[in-house]
Amino acid sequence: MYFLLQVCKEARVRVDFKVVSEIKKGIVNLVGFAVDDDEKTVDKMVDKLLKARIFKDDKGLTNLSIKDVDGEILSVSQFTLYASLKGGNRPSFTKAMSRDKSEILYQYFVNRISSLYSRCSFGIFHADMEVELTNDGPFTIIMDSKELF
Repeated sequence: MYFLLQVCKEARVRVDFKVVSEIKKGIVNLVGFAVDDDEKTVDKMVDKLLKARIFKDDKGLTNLSIKDVDGEILSVSQFTLYASLKGGNRPSFTKAMSRDKSEILYQYFVNRISSLYSRCSFGIFHADMEVELTNDGPFTIIMDSKELF
């Protein structure tokens, strides 16, 4: 499972030219599932995300979590995080979980993170979305479940 975290000053998601989600200070989280991910993987990744100290304290050090800064999280499903150009110039998505399975696991992710942190917003699964953000820093982190656990 991948999370691509981007600390932001603001962000929004549009579908068919309409804003469906919007946040101020917080994290834009692009979420991708690998073929072998499961609910345990989601649980661990959500826990790590909520505890990640990626916001600056009053001394300018990254010592604060999303909860510490009362920030918001905007999560967007993003199967293309598992794209590979290893075999050629056209991306292969064989490592990405199938649409049907990832939709179920993404809904589990939505329910899990929402139950632990109330300041969450989401894109629409499998929609053609426009994601707009003002990156703060910029500060971007890739969380890979295979490297973390």
